[in-house]
Amino acid sequence: MDDNARPHRAAIVDDFLESEGISRMEWPAYSLDLNPIENLWDALGRAVCRRFPPPATLRDLETALQEEWRLLDSAVVGHLVTSMIIRCTLCMKVRGAHIPY
Repeated sequence: MDDNARPHRAAIVDDFLESEGISRMEWPAYSLDLNPIENLWDALGRAVCRRFPPPATLRDLETALQEEWRLLDSAVVGHLVTSMIIRCTLCMKVRGAHIPY
């Protein structure tokens, strides 16, 4: 799976995937609705924003992100994985347009 970005479509990447027998899924370009990492970043960002006191320096932010990443509930990731069937179905229904998710 990729977002059709040019680096993901480089010939060397295509050659490697083909040599490993890995086929690509058809994927709408720039579909944030089908990119679960966006939801993961959101959950991580919300966790950092709930911290008190909030990170004041770049080093504090780095530390907070690393701590919150380790504490991230595996249920969040599990939900993102299981929701992909629904997301894909909805995306096909609206022919790649934004889905209300």
